Amino acid sequence: MDFFETIMFPFKWLVSIIMVGFHEGLSTIGMPEASGWTWTLSIIGLVLVIRAALIPVFVKQIKAQRGMQLLQPDLKKLQDKYKGKTDQLSRQAMAQEQMAMYKKHGTNPFSACLPMLIQMPFFFALFTVLSGISGAAAAGNGIGAMSHEQVVQFDDSTIFGATLSASLLHGGEGNLTAVWILSIVMILAMTASQFITQKQIMAKNMSEEAMASPFMRQQKMMLYILPIVFGVGGINFPIGVLIYWTTTNLWTMGQQFFVIRRMPTPGSPAAKALAERRAAKGLPALSILSGKKDEDADAAAAAAAVAQAKGQRTQPQRKNRKKK
Repeated sequence: MDFFETIMFPFKWLVSIIMVGFHEGLSTIGMPEASGWTWTLSIIGLVLVIRAALIPVFVKQIKAQRGMQLLQPDLKKLQDKYKGKTDQLSRQAMAQEQMAMYKKHGTNPFSACLPMLIQMPFFFALFTVLSGISGAAAAGNGIGAMSHEQVVQFDDSTIFGATLSASLLHGGEGNLTAVWILSIVMILAMTASQFITQKQIMAKNMSEEAMASPFMRQQKMMLYILPIVFGVGGINFPIGVLIYWTTTNLWTMGQQFFVIRRMPTPGSPAAKALAERRAAKGLPALSILSGKKDEDADAAAAAAAVAQAKGQRTQPQRKNRKKK
């Protein structure tokens, strides 16, 4: 067993245990054990378990992204401060000040990638499991928690005529046309969902300062690079892996839509839209970061109350006259 297999071994077992658990549960309620749709729902169940477990990490990611966006003006000032200084001491001082700034505000540029980094071992584990299905079925072996019988069931299972363990480059046995068509459709769905998710963040959930920052140029590059990378890599992904990645992208898209609509970044178009919706309903503005009433809104309300009180005519109090 090489180093990579040693690292992936526990992830392969965990992925296969979750899939087998969903498969047995679905079989218990009446779905056919050898059906491709039963195994497809098991893969979707795997996505739901992993993404639900990653919700706390996603919350940290959102806070980190907002912190990075709010830090852009300060980072721009720092870059201008050391502009043109290429000596080692200046670069070291800039890096130290930048790290101190990240630490002070509790954020860093790597937090935004944390959910994807955590998911990658599970993704590779699923890829390894599904890629080895045909070989294990022929050799009479199981894979992880999957018994040999379940491996054979998975290897023979199909959806729309395409086997789940087949890929665009390795069609395997069965209807090759169905494999090609389904693989291309899934690759397009995978890349499109990833592009739309990143696009809606950039279009609706970034402030004007963030849009004009150097960080934004990197985001624009990643907007086009990541879908291309996964799209090209998708030609070698088994259909089951494409189902997994498309499902997790759809989860991310829905999650981002909820966050952008309910908890947008301050100063972004989504934040202005939220303020307009609340104003139309007669609700006070909210502080997006803290969840409390916005201080400016409170100050405005207090000033209005004072002005209203001053504008009212003060009634003179009647004094008792002394009796003569």
